[in-house]
Amino acid sequence: MARQANDDKKCRKELGEQRASLYKQRLSQLSAAETLEDVRFLPGHYHELTGDRKGQWACDLDQPYRLVFEPHEKPIPKNAEGKYLWIEIKGVEIIEIVDYHGK
Repeated sequence: MARQANDDKKCRKELGEQRASLYKQRLSQLSAAETLEDVRFLPGHYHELTGDRKGQWACDLDQPYRLVFEPHEKPIPKNAEGKYLWIEIKGVEIIEIVDYHGK
């Protein structure tokens, strides 16, 4: 993932123009955010994943592809009801670009 993030030409070649553009836009949004809450309602449908991907988040790229990432915080901050506290997540690590619905 670092190769695509740091090399625009390689990013466009490997991901295609549309996906590369959205990938760079999402990286910029995440980089500018002080907490994960800052991106929660931006275009891109940032959302928590469930099931075997619980503890990961995703946002839309070009359909059906998603950018999947995890918080740096371990353990992930939760409230008394067990819900993740987006406002306390201050950094993320990009895991992959994937169509997890097609699996």
